[in-house]
Amino acid sequence: MAEQAQYEELARELSAIGAVKRDLGRILPQDCPAGSAAVLTLLGRHGGVRMSRLAELLSVDISVTSRHVAHVADRGWIERLPDPADKRSRMLHLTSAGQEQLDKLSRRTSRLLSDRLGDWSADEVDQLIQLMNRLRTSFGDCRSAP
Repeated sequence: MAEQAQYEELARELSAIGAVKRDLGRILPQDCPAGSAAVLTLLGRHGGVRMSRLAELLSVDISVTSRHVAHVADRGWIERLPDPADKRSRMLHLTSAGQEQLDKLSRRTSRLLSDRLGDWSADEVDQLIQLMNRLRTSFGDCRSAP
């Protein structure tokens, strides 16, 4: 088991992740804020989901999710289709325009990460991915597995 000092240092490092997230947020197009980008990313990863599941994946209240969904729907990036299992519910799906936007966001993010981590080896990037996934899983993050 790790020592107390290691956990304290980890807490400091995790709090500094905010700077990384802010840098990633700066590359988003003006019409696609972070919440909208998260909706597109999750729908791209999980396919069609109900609003309640999307709220769970975003780890936010349903009212916040509803605002994000309205924003991306107004831009034609998602559609709300009847749920085949329950006609009263709607399933959220990416449209082709939404997939294009998601692809654009992915290219921007990949480019930024490539610029910032250009001096990292492929093994180091793989190790970071594995450790971050393990960290999220340890905290019970429902986004870990599609």
